[in-house]
Amino acid sequence: MAQITLSKLAHSYFSKPRGPADYALKEMDHVWHDSGAYALLGASGCGKTTLLNIISGLVHPSQGRVLFGERDVTRAPTAERNIAQVFQFPVVYDTMTVRENLAFPLRNRGKDAAYIAARVGQIAKMIGMEATLDRRAKGLTADAKQKISLGRGMVREDVNAILFDEPLTVIDPHMKWELRTQLKQLHREFGHTMIYVTHDQTEALTFADKVVVMHEGRVVQTGTPEELFETPEHTFVGYFIGSPGMNLFDAEVEGSTARVGGIEVPLAATYPALRGRVQIGIRPEFVSLGYEGLPVTIRRVEDVGRHRILRGEAFGRPVNLLMPEGGVVATGEARLHLAPEKINVYADDWRVAPLGTRRAA
Repeated sequence: MAQITLSKLAHSYFSKPRGPADYALKEMDHVWHDSGAYALLGASGCGKTTLLNIISGLVHPSQGRVLFGERDVTRAPTAERNIAQVFQFPVVYDTMTVRENLAFPLRNRGKDAAYIAARVGQIAKMIGMEATLDRRAKGLTADAKQKISLGRGMVREDVNAILFDEPLTVIDPHMKWELRTQLKQLHREFGHTMIYVTHDQTEALTFADKVVVMHEGRVVQTGTPEELFETPEHTFVGYFIGSPGMNLFDAEVEGSTARVGGIEVPLAATYPALRGRVQIGIRPEFVSLGYEGLPVTIRRVEDVGRHRILRGEAFGRPVNLLMPEGGVVATGEARLHLAPEKINVYADDWRVAPLGTRRAA
């Protein structure tokens, strides 16, 4: 196991990039701590897989360094990095049995037969394939093959890190929760450094101790699920995390007051003078209907069981709020009350720390 450090790292698939737009990964410094369980979360095309492939050695970065502990592995081949990688689509040996597929990485490293048998049995139980150990992989379903691929990635105990690139894409939905739970159990038991790439916030938030959110080739925030929900450091995090995502309103902010469309909205803290595009953001959970506040037109009400989602429009922008079951809610004109202590302020998409506090790292 090892701490993985990215120093001044950037990558372009162009031989002569002309500017930031030509970089799949903008310059970044980042540390994946030894034994951490991380999720790398973002929309398709944000650079997640490129970053994972740089860590694994499948791609060499245009600039910067990759360190495993104190060792510079930037130009080292994959075989020298002592990692396991599980890809989005299963990579298995069809002519081998499930048992032989799982044992292959251990046999390659000269482990003794007793250890191989015990470890294969342990992993087969974890992925629910004990009954099919002696079946050939050829003819198995795609999700069964991916479980073999997952198991083979996890069978070694001596790796520096295990990298997962959207590993549950082809897994049957009812198995996803169980496999995520088993991956977390494996992490608790053996303490591997794990990096799990996904575009699914549920997968990320249920797997990881810390989630690394990427947007347009940048890491925009690293934090616990609670930190990402309560204090999104970038408007993309507010939009991408949560269902529905954060409401954003263009605003003018002066001291402890925001003005949205000329209407004053009290804030729970005092802010410095701001430049650029200024917005306030608040999650739907902390918006309610009242007699005073921002004017909104409620377009529809969606009942999702435990609560209702009210979809509306305010100042030409969509707005959402959550309401508990019970009571009467009608569509039409209404007023929005925003809980002051739950409002975040943004300038050019980045969260602004109130005066007297430091912005989160």
